[in-house]
Amino acid sequence: MTQPQFIDFYTLMPFLIISVWACLLLLVDLFIPNDRKGITVALAVLGLVIALGYSVTQVGLASRGFNNMVVLDGFSTFANILLLASGLLGIALSYGYNSRMGINRSEYYTLMLFSVGGMMLMAQATDLIIVFLALELLSIPLYVLAAISRKRDAEESGVKYFLLGAFASGFVVYGTALIFGATGSTNLADIFYAASSGTSSLLLTIGAALLLVGFGFKVAAVPFHMWTPDVYQGAPTAVTAFMAAGAKIAGFVALFRVFATAFPALSADLTDILWALSALTMIVGNLSALSQTNIKRLFAYSAIAHAGYILMAFVPYGNSEVAPTAIAAGLFYLVAYAVTNFGSWGVVIALEKAEGKGLELSDYAGLAKKYPALAIAMTIFMLSFIGFPPTLGMVGKFYLFRSALAGGFPGLAIIGVVTSLISAYYYLRIVVNMYMKEGDPVAEREPWLGFATALTAVLTVVVSFVPQFLFLLASTAIFK
Repeated sequence: MTQPQFIDFYTLMPFLIISVWACLLLLVDLFIPNDRKGITVALAVLGLVIALGYSVTQVGLASRGFNNMVVLDGFSTFANILLLASGLLGIALSYGYNSRMGINRSEYYTLMLFSVGGMMLMAQATDLIIVFLALELLSIPLYVLAAISRKRDAEESGVKYFLLGAFASGFVVYGTALIFGATGSTNLADIFYAASSGTSSLLLTIGAALLLVGFGFKVAAVPFHMWTPDVYQGAPTAVTAFMAAGAKIAGFVALFRVFATAFPALSADLTDILWALSALTMIVGNLSALSQTNIKRLFAYSAIAHAGYILMAFVPYGNSEVAPTAIAAGLFYLVAYAVTNFGSWGVVIALEKAEGKGLELSDYAGLAKKYPALAIAMTIFMLSFIGFPPTLGMVGKFYLFRSALAGGFPGLAIIGVVTSLISAYYYLRIVVNMYMKEGDPVAEREPWLGFATALTAVLTVVVSFVPQFLFLLASTAIFK
């Protein structure tokens, strides 16, 4: 009995470290004086670093646990490392911001740890019941974090996110029930065998479509994106930055795992739907961003558009020859997006003031003259979002467009190129304000915020010159 239990716990060890650490942190924080809450932040960082270190030791290893309900493989390890790194960057952006905005509540960091844990469990789930549990574990803390400042806009965004999130979770539960009714199992491998045996039914297809709706909400794909602009604008900016990266990574990781593992036989029924979702998400996200003057709403629509680009990699998931390379391209772009996302939000946080001031595009006028380093960093991030060299975004889009062409979808690749050109208008509008307009912006100088912004700017450029190793890691991370 000892050996199977060891394998069970070893498979989930990074997740268990984060979950147990978050519970202990919740208790330890009760004994930390209010004027020394920085200790809580340091402990949260320590927990993430320990889990990250353990995840690195699991590279190249594989195991299954808890009756094949969770798995440790290259895919989950890649996702876990990315999610834990996102948690560290999220804390770096939050520390000074929370103190400045008067929301320096220590439970903030515990909630973030629980959410990261849910994201990691999502990456390792090979059973739809675990997928749902992970979805709730990552979502519920985010609902609270979105409203944690207790301001009217934040409370409204938290409630809206909660209600629509609960509605999307209902789709996942109902889809799981239909799939269980069609196959007699919620395990992804069993569903695959049932679907590929030729006995797949309309019930199974409807169940898979309902799962797609639930995941589509989480990654903010059109037409399940309506919550995104209001929630991004109303939530504290540090929460928005973490949500924009972490929730998107977890949603796409689950989408890749579930559909490529359990539903390749349904690709003929779902490919056209995925094509339309990807195209609509790119078009609606970029066109809606054109008219935005608030930087948080602009980045919200930008996040929607980038969900469309990542979906492009998933359209040929049923083609066994193209799918591994396409999913690797999606994983690569998730890394590129996460790095660029945290960096751009770091600049936004540096310029934001109390009561939502400093968030208009006009507030970036004169930034290059007064804070040249900050303007250079923001320019790098905007060029990466566009897909302009030499940035990670350019390499990521190259891999995405190549995978779409290899899968036989040149029309989708053309839409991706055209919408990228459209996005240049609103991204470069920020650059024009920084360099070509007069203004007197005031930026906050916070050590960890500055470090995170500088680090992501350097990574965005440097890794673009040697992207092969990252794409190789993404390629070797594809589940078998």
